[in-house]
Amino acid sequence: MTSWKEAVIWMAIMTSVLGIGHFYVYRRLVHDASLTKRTRLVLGLVLGLLLLLVPLTFVFMRSLPRDALTVPSFIVFGWMGLLSSWFSLLVLVDVTRLFLGIWARRPGRAKEVNPTALPRRQALGRLVAGGVALGGAGLTGIGATVAAFGFTKERLDVTLSKLPPEFDGFKIVQVSDIHVGPTIGRSFVEAMVRAANEEAPDLIAVTGDLVDGSVEHLGEHTAPLADLVAPHGVYFVTGNHEYYSGADEWVEELRRLGLIVLRNQRIELERAGAKVDLAGVNDHSAGRYGDEPDFDAALAGRDRARELILLAHQPRALTEAVRHDVGLQLSGHTHGGQFWPWNWVVHLIQPVVAGLARFDRTQVYVNSGTGYWGPPVRLGTRSEMTVLTLRSAQKS
Repeated sequence: MTSWKEAVIWMAIMTSVLGIGHFYVYRRLVHDASLTKRTRLVLGLVLGLLLLLVPLTFVFMRSLPRDALTVPSFIVFGWMGLLSSWFSLLVLVDVTRLFLGIWARRPGRAKEVNPTALPRRQALGRLVAGGVALGGAGLTGIGATVAAFGFTKERLDVTLSKLPPEFDGFKIVQVSDIHVGPTIGRSFVEAMVRAANEEAPDLIAVTGDLVDGSVEHLGEHTAPLADLVAPHGVYFVTGNHEYYSGADEWVEELRRLGLIVLRNQRIELERAGAKVDLAGVNDHSAGRYGDEPDFDAALAGRDRARELILLAHQPRALTEAVRHDVGLQLSGHTHGGQFWPWNWVVHLIQPVVAGLARFDRTQVYVNSGTGYWGPPVRLGTRSEMTVLTLRSAQKS
C-alpha cells in the first residue's frame, strides 16, 4: 500500500475516533449541564475547531519546520491530554450510573413519582459536569508537571547465566522513545547526553523512536548525540516512528553522528579476552516499509554458547528472542502506558509494559520512554534513563 493511501486511511480512522470522543465530551459536559443555548453553541464551535486541529497537526508535524509547530503542538497535544482525562472520567461516571440504575430498577422495588425529578436531574448534570471538568483538569495538570520534570535514572543489576566473569559489572545505559519533535528539542537531548555520559557506561543503547520529523527539520536538535561516549560503542535500532519520519535518511544521519545502527545485524563485544554478542533487529512494524525484522539474518553464525544481548524496539519481539535463546532483550515503545488509563490498555498489546521480566532463560527490560509522545503528560508513569549493570552468574 502506498504511503498516501496509508495516510488517508489513518486520518479517516483518527478523525472518526476523535469525533466520537469530542461528541461524547460535548454531550456530557456541555449539553447535559443544561447551559444556555449561546454557551452550548460557543463551546460546540471550540470543540469542533480542536477536533480539526488535532489531525492537521499530525499531518504537518513531519513536513513543516519545527519552530512553526512548537506552540500549536503544545496547545493541541495538551488538549489531547485533557480530552483523554475528561473522556475517561466520564466513562467511569456513566458506568457507575448504569449499575446504580440497574440496582434501582431491581424486581420488587416500587416506582416512585417525583415531581422534582427534572430539576434534580439538571442540578445533578451540572454537578457531574463541573466535577469531571475540574477533576480532569487537575489530573492533566499533575501529569504535565510530572512530564515537565523530565526523566529519572532507573538503576538495576541483571544477572545473566552465560555472561563471562570478565563482563561482570559491564554497564549499559539505555534510552528509548525520546521523540524529538515539536515539543522536545535540542536542550532535552543535550541534558540526556550529559546524564548518560555521567554514568561512564561501557555501552549506550538507543532503542528506537528517537524522532518525529525529518532530518531536515530536526537534524540540529539531534546533533548533540555525537557527544555520547562509551568505549564499546553507542548503538541504535529503529522504532516505528523512524519509518514515519524517513528511516533511511535517519540511519544515514545517525551513522554520521557516530552511532552504530544495527539493522538485523550482530556484532561481537570483547572484554579481557572474553566475548558477548550484541544484536539489533528492525522494528516489528517495519515490514510494511520493506524492512522487516529478520532474526535469522541478525543471528546467523552465532556461537550459542556465548551470551546474547538483543536490542528490539517493541517488547513483542520477545517471542523470537526466547526461540533464539537471547539472554537479555532491551526494548521500549510502550512508554509504560504514559498516562492513565492507557497504561492499562497497553497490557492488551504487549507482553511486558515496563521494567524487567523473565520468560524461560530470556530476560527483557522495557524502558518506559526517556521522552514522551503526543500529550506532554505522564500520569502513573515516569520518563526514564535506564542504567543496567550486568552480573555474571558464573562469577557469583
